[in-house]
Amino acid sequence: MLRLKPGTRHSVSLTVNGKSCTGTAEPRTLLTDFLRHELKLFGTHVGCEHGVCGACTVMVDGRAVRSCMQLAVECDGADMRTVEGLAAADGTLNVLQRAFHRHHALQCGFCTPGILMSVTHFLAANPGPTEDEVKDMLSGHICRCTGYYPIVAAILDAAAELRAGQSAAVAPRV
Repeated sequence: MLRLKPGTRHSVSLTVNGKSCTGTAEPRTLLTDFLRHELKLFGTHVGCEHGVCGACTVMVDGRAVRSCMQLAVECDGADMRTVEGLAAADGTLNVLQRAFHRHHALQCGFCTPGILMSVTHFLAANPGPTEDEVKDMLSGHICRCTGYYPIVAAILDAAAELRAGQSAAVAPRV
């Protein structure tokens, strides 16, 4: 258990999207605030601040985490991935981002970063989800614009594309 003195700033070092990052945070600083204000990574959105809406979801050590419910000091030494880390270094969108674009699975875009991060974790564990499984996973996210149908279609499309790419990568060469 961390024993930190309130009101003092503590060094937090972590790897974010493959890069070493260090900043300082008070013991009560939320990971969302640390990412946005200390590391200047604004892709992680702050919604409800109660872990309900899912807009702040990031990956911490391979797990999807609501960053509004996580203290920055608890992440010292962690390997983290934010929405900024989904696209390739040259800006090329990944399979999931392209599917969201193709299916018009975003409107205002506020919920999108959190959904993309949750889906990234979800598809890693479940590469062949059913529509009901996708809907169940999305029940942890609030989207006020899309009605969810294009999001579900995009996720299913991306999952199929990922599966096809994996089988192509392991198919024997003739």
